[in-house]
Amino acid sequence: MRMADRFRGYLPVVVDLETGGFDSARHALLEIACVFLTFDADDQLVVASDWVKAVEPYPGSAIDPASLKVTGIDPDDPARGALEEIDALTELFQQVRRQIKAEGCQRAIIVAHNASFDQGFLNEAIDRTGIKRNPFHPFSSIDTASLAAVAVGHTVLSEACARAEIPFDLSQAHSARYDAGRTAALFCEIVNRWPYAPPSP
Repeated sequence: MRMADRFRGYLPVVVDLETGGFDSARHALLEIACVFLTFDADDQLVVASDWVKAVEPYPGSAIDPASLKVTGIDPDDPARGALEEIDALTELFQQVRRQIKAEGCQRAIIVAHNASFDQGFLNEAIDRTGIKRNPFHPFSSIDTASLAAVAVGHTVLSEACARAEIPFDLSQAHSARYDAGRTAALFCEIVNRWPYAPPSP
């Protein structure tokens, strides 16, 4: 199985963002994590690698204290090793392009739980920083909340994972790396369950 064949030339990249609120136009982006996938020798979709970076709040951004209570992020903690938005996005896009080439795809597509949220924040950050070469499709995405509603009958990530028999530790939730990893596991499980019939020549 080739990624490019299975997903119409797209490379699915699992993305999770932690933010300073719900408004992509004014709340800060604080953490970005992504998980890269591949097919193994048995044609099963599996995790290949992951990437995560802390992000410095952009100048003038707003941060809702309630969001920080949920994520446990201290934006002022120097131990986070946070990058400026433009540097974090540049590094992310380099990683994505490298994986696109390795998998023989033409472009990446975001896979996320409630994907419109993550895609909205990512697109705002791209516009804000003026980055021109976005490897992701600008509006198409694969939403695992919708997939989970069909496959296991639930849209909440922790419950969907439980129904798919994927371990989920609530004490680690709302970390970008952990949530991206669990979303990736759920996406792989659903794809691997789904009957796939290649198109006729």
